[in-house]
Amino acid sequence: MTDLNDSHKQLAIDRRYLRMAHIWSENSYCRRRQVGAIIVRDSMIISDGFNGTPSGFENVCEDNDGVTKPYVLHAEANAITKVARSNNSSEGATLYVTASPCLECSKLIIQAGIRRVVYHEEYRLTDGIDLLTRAGVKCDLIEDLEDPS
Repeated sequence: MTDLNDSHKQLAIDRRYLRMAHIWSENSYCRRRQVGAIIVRDSMIISDGFNGTPSGFENVCEDNDGVTKPYVLHAEANAITKVARSNNSSEGATLYVTASPCLECSKLIIQAGIRRVVYHEEYRLTDGIDLLTRAGVKCDLIEDLEDPS
């Protein structure tokens, strides 16, 4: 019975952090897709990020044709580089992200020591999730973000 209660409690926590990542995504200036990420370790949020341009650049993610500019950073990359600049470590942490990571972000996730990725939407390409799984990073898709009452 304890395992079932623990798994229900973890699911409730996962949903809350994913909702927080969704709220954080609203900071993005990207028109095509807004993505948010939160890194949690030992029940504490140690970093956050959203997709956007590097510091000091204009907050415009797409060109006049609606194509994402090549220097736009993904939410995961922003969260990982932010934690790298802090005194925190992402070793053993969980990354909550609104969309499944791409291949490039998955490489950063592995190198950052993140052990679990929880995401809300599948990206059209699955190569990022495939790489994370191959590296032993636990990946969980949670589509329903509402807590059952």
